[in-house]
Amino acid sequence: MLKCYLIRHSMTYGNTLKRYIGITDESLCPEGIQLLKGKEYPRCERLYASPLKRCIETAEIIYPGQEMILVPELGECNFGEFENKNYMELSDNPNYQRWIDSNGMLPFPGGESREDFQKRSVEGFRKLVHNCIKEHISSAAFVVHGGTIMSIMEVFARPHRSYYECQINNGEGFELELYSDEMVNYWKLFSMK
Repeated sequence: MLKCYLIRHSMTYGNTLKRYIGITDESLCPEGIQLLKGKEYPRCERLYASPLKRCIETAEIIYPGQEMILVPELGECNFGEFENKNYMELSDNPNYQRWIDSNGMLPFPGGESREDFQKRSVEGFRKLVHNCIKEHISSAAFVVHGGTIMSIMEVFARPHRSYYECQINNGEGFELELYSDEMVNYWKLFSMK
């Protein structure tokens, strides 16, 4: 059995402004660093992270000194022309209105489609899980992005949860128990308080 901890990075300045922060490589803001102080996260044998600063910095704070493997497939979605903007800044953008009307199913103009993003995230996660099981690793933490977690959970969570039902706050995560790279036996949300 492999325990996986899917942990969303802590806050960035763009997060505080409710911006779409995908490929923008922001560091944690002071509030984001403070959010992680004094909290205990589950220990792990293997640590994976998205190669973006906010995930690396989060992983360094919650798993100090632990070797970290950076995985490009676990990076956040490319939001294209919506990147680093919030809904107020996009309110007059007709492409944004079309995307909203599609319930987030249209590809981001100049960016990734949800389908391509989810495929990338899930294939990357599945490959890492397979390697952990093959190497008899019993616990692995994945410090990644909200969208990455939503993509993985929509595929693996049982009972099934939709993409948008898997949203979590900065610094929170899901714990999953897997017996193969396909079968989730159990999962739960954990919130670090």
